[in-house]
Amino acid sequence: MMFRVVLAQFITSLIVAVAAAAIAGGHAALTSLLGGLACSLPNGLFALNLALLGQRRRSHGAGERSAVASAGAIAILIGEICKVALMVGLLALVVWGYKDVVWPALITVVGAVLLVQPVVLAWRQD
Repeated sequence: MMFRVVLAQFITSLIVAVAAAAIAGGHAALTSLLGGLACSLPNGLFALNLALLGQRRRSHGAGERSAVASAGAIAILIGEICKVALMVGLLALVVWGYKDVVWPALITVVGAVLLVQPVVLAWRQD
């Protein structure tokens, strides 16, 4: 499920980059791609962490599950904090490292990539 969200975020980044290229040129497209990666890459790492945590949780017996569950909740909280910190750091790196940042393109792609997550999670395919 989470990897489907990350794939949707990458696709959203590409769509916004193509639109930015058509509207404002190459610098806007590159800004959109970098901003989209800065937002979706931490989500991909978080999804990988959740997948590994789920495998670890399934491998323990019934008696150990309560300890694993509380450790898992702490791991998810720490993972979420690290995800947000990495996202902010990568966006700062984009802004400081790429001198031709097109701000409307960056703001648009960050909004689009972050808003696609609840949409994909709400849209279930059973």
